[in-house]
Amino acid sequence: MARGPRYKVPRKRRREGRTNYYRRYRMIISGKDIRAVVRKTNKQIIIQIIKFEANGDRTLVAVTSKALRKFGWLGDLKNTSAAYLTGLLAGLLAKKAGIHYAILDIGLHPSVRGSRIYAAVKGLLDAGVEIPVSKDVLPSENRISGKHIAMYSTTLENEDPEKYHRIFSGMLSRGLTPKNLPEHFLEIKNKILSSLEGG
Repeated sequence: MARGPRYKVPRKRRREGRTNYYRRYRMIISGKDIRAVVRKTNKQIIIQIIKFEANGDRTLVAVTSKALRKFGWLGDLKNTSAAYLTGLLAGLLAKKAGIHYAILDIGLHPSVRGSRIYAAVKGLLDAGVEIPVSKDVLPSENRISGKHIAMYSTTLENEDPEKYHRIFSGMLSRGLTPKNLPEHFLEIKNKILSSLEGG
């Protein structure tokens, strides 16, 4: 461990790997005081719309993928489809709160093209929240709707039924057949839109 009179102990959140203070500083001096914070865990997707304030950040909108269950979502809460739907829901709630622009904050997550982080961003964009981001990093519509999962599950069911039931046990237990995921995704997307859009 470094020692000496000039050594400065890093901030606690930096030591814990929770905050990149240099990136945060760059966001603050950009003059844009509202950011879309996107995080993923092993269980869910978390999206917050946060405003910088002198006395501390203020959360304006907070949504996790668990909220999708209220709309009848039977899929997993941490996959690409769930990330998009969570972003869409958060974006629509942000628009209702009068928020139309935000800068993206992915924290310490690596920026990976087509990842769940950018699926959530695509949801925010489709809801009408402007976020400066290259279209090249956004996942395809097929991936967002879960068509790749549907195709894989169909192949796996024919080739290795035991592995199929093991991998998709959660989805199957909730009453959703993996090959029907794209249709189910569209159904939930339309429910979210009809519930909140223009409200």
